[in-house]
Amino acid sequence: MITMAQALNAALGDAMAEDEQVVVFGEDVGALGGVFRITDGLTAKYGEDRCFDTPLAESGIVGFAVGMAMGGFRPVVEMQFDAFAYPAFEQIASHVAKTRNRTRGRVGLPLVIRIPYGGGIGGVEHHCDSSEAYYAHTPGLKVVTPATVQDAYSLLREAIDDPDPVVFMEPKKLYWSKADIGRLARTEPFGRAAVRRAGSDATLIAYGPSVPVALETAEAATQEGWDLEVIDLRTIVPFDDATVTASVRRTGRCVVVGEAAGFAGVGAEIAARVQERCFHSLAAPVLRVTGFDVPYPPPMLEHHHLPSVDRILDTLDRLQRDDLPDTRFLALGGAA
Repeated sequence: MITMAQALNAALGDAMAEDEQVVVFGEDVGALGGVFRITDGLTAKYGEDRCFDTPLAESGIVGFAVGMAMGGFRPVVEMQFDAFAYPAFEQIASHVAKTRNRTRGRVGLPLVIRIPYGGGIGGVEHHCDSSEAYYAHTPGLKVVTPATVQDAYSLLREAIDDPDPVVFMEPKKLYWSKADIGRLARTEPFGRAAVRRAGSDATLIAYGPSVPVALETAEAATQEGWDLEVIDLRTIVPFDDATVTASVRRTGRCVVVGEAAGFAGVGAEIAARVQERCFHSLAAPVLRVTGFDVPYPPPMLEHHHLPSVDRILDTLDRLQRDDLPDTRFLALGGAA
């Protein structure tokens, strides 16, 4: 059995072994191995020149990575916790995301910003957040979030090899998830979503920490007569419209699941894309199950905030209510 944390560690180690220009740095990633032990053993194996600690200054960490990438290295930096990355956002939005465009393609920045994110671990203030929308909304960044052990390895290897900057968002509550994998290997590249469960009645679209919840819901929903398809996006940017739309056109119903606040979030973008591309196939409006539009709650309340099986099942029930308009009828000129 291999955990997601071990898969990420293996991806970093294999990348460092294959390319001496790959360097890893951040707060406590050296001798300690990171607060989640993702970089455990890398300093001992590759030396302090290639895996090292930095001052507690996120803006400086990312700024240093920009200079190293310009100098021919492939830096992989860790932000330690999601909300810790906000002091570095100016560097990310103004320089990391824009350098290739600003230099008319002459200067690329092959760097990876690893961000442990999301809830489910009972973290205190500033230690749990779902910040993916900030990065997905910033042109020039690729935004990746694995939901399986195999994808954690594969997507991180892809991120390190990519010629452009990648924000690699690691679901904290899945670090200790396990899979019986004979060999860690690369699977699908960026921009390919995965059908984690085939179904015919409705499509659940999820990413990162919400994928296991969607799968659990799909199993529970069989008791209520639902046959649900579950799509794992894998990469938010680039977005796999083809897989998503093919599924929704076939099932006719769609629910988007994500931990982040609903207003102006990634889930809203997904819902809009599905509505635009699948309008004539939809039997009901696209619905969302998200976190609430409040600052991330304290540990004892986060179970109310995070999408749950019960909340998703309740939303599925709304798809069958008589007071929802039939959009296929409306598309033919009918009235609600």
